[in-house]
Amino acid sequence: MELHVCYGTFGSPDSHPCKKAYAVLTDAGYEPRVIRTGGCYGTDPLWKRRRAIKRATGNYQVPTLFLDDGTIIDGSREIAEWASAHPATAQPHAAETA
Repeated sequence: MELHVCYGTFGSPDSHPCKKAYAVLTDAGYEPRVIRTGGCYGTDPLWKRRRAIKRATGNYQVPTLFLDDGTIIDGSREIAEWASAHPATAQPHAAETA
């Protein structure tokens, strides 16, 4: 799982969409690999990773989540909805031996 963000996962979940996407994924039990794409305020076409996002989604905007099965989820609201509907399964604890 890869979460493509602008420059990072800074700020509060209420104020920054990349942080919101990261927060909902980690709250749901995931540990996404975070990929920084760079770009903002009209400079997106200048950034190689933003051009890759455009090829995959039709727009330059992040956050964008790439699942291991090839599914692409674009936008913080959509990522939050997906994470809510698909929480990570809990890892079974190793059996304790006495």
